Amino acid sequence: MMDSLKGGRRGFLGRLMGAAGLTAAAPAASLAQARPAGDGLIPSYARAQDYRSLKQSSHDQTGGNRDSFTIPAGATQTLLESNEPGAITHIWFTIAAQSQMHLKELVLRAYWDGNSKPSVEVPVGDFFGLNLGQYQIYESAYLACSPGRSLNCYFYMPWRRNARMTVTNEGSQEVRAFYSNIDYITVGSQPADMLYFHAQYRQAAPCVATEGDARKLNPDGKLNYVYAETRGRGHLMGVTLGVLLNADGWMGEGDDMIFIDDDSKPLIIGTGSEDYFLGSWNFGGRDGAVPFGHRYYGAPIIIMPERTGGRYCCYRWHGDNPVTFTRYMKHTMEHGHANDRHDNFFSACYWYQTEPYTNFPALPPVAERTPRLKIPS
Repeated sequence: MMDSLKGGRRGFLGRLMGAAGLTAAAPAASLAQARPAGDGLIPSYARAQDYRSLKQSSHDQTGGNRDSFTIPAGATQTLLESNEPGAITHIWFTIAAQSQMHLKELVLRAYWDGNSKPSVEVPVGDFFGLNLGQYQIYESAYLACSPGRSLNCYFYMPWRRNARMTVTNEGSQEVRAFYSNIDYITVGSQPADMLYFHAQYRQAAPCVATEGDARKLNPDGKLNYVYAETRGRGHLMGVTLGVLLNADGWMGEGDDMIFIDDDSKPLIIGTGSEDYFLGSWNFGGRDGAVPFGHRYYGAPIIIMPERTGGRYCCYRWHGDNPVTFTRYMKHTMEHGHANDRHDNFFSACYWYQTEPYTNFPALPPVAERTPRLKIPS
């Protein structure tokens, strides 16, 4: 009886597929043999590569075990130098320093293709999304902090002729051990549409709150906090932001506003800071906020939410849809609704563009970069 039922079912399936112009299911091996080995079936890592893999690190060149740089106060340490076309693929740092504010005191700079000014100029902590000078374990698509205070970056940073990356100790104490591993590749040449990586630091400590407008309207965003401003062609990849609250209340009622190819009005306008960072409802509110970190967005640090002295560190990546511009880009955000709050903002903005743009505002001195309460009198 069971065999007849099986036969019936198989017969019915065969007749059904035959009526539809199909054949009964073939063994998996037969299907694999019949399927052409098209480009889409072979991942890139299973193909022959045309680059050369290299690393520059802080290893002990005597063959010993002192595998770190010592960086005196005021000194600059070269981390990478290359005179061949190539690209950084991964950066790893870990640091042993006496100063509790070394993440704000150490400044990372990168120079592409012989430029005397950097296209990357960001305090180390801010570059890795630790904008308030404290460590926190988290993971995202491009930046991460692992146990042991190890800092990782996966932004691809290409150049055509040469590159140099440095770190400068702008603090008053020696950095005893700066461990560095920078993985990079060299290539014969770069494609014509290659773009240069940029990262810029900004801060407002405190933001200047607007006063006297009971309507609280802000259609043009002229007084917004600015993450970055640049001219040229490229695309925006995202931001990291640290906020130190100077007053009770929710800091994130401000909208993101991005100016594209027109400095008179924003083209992209969002619905709130926590919405831009892809959370919602004050990240859970004064007594219910929970830190979170995901591939393209997160708030891995939330301490004393909505209270004076409270701290937030957030990030947002546009890897799914980099925001393109052809002539001009200014990424901004309101600090509170219509800029009605005076909290401290510390940020890094990341983007690519055709030319290595270096017209950055002057980096604030260390004393001003250190997060401190600024309670208005």
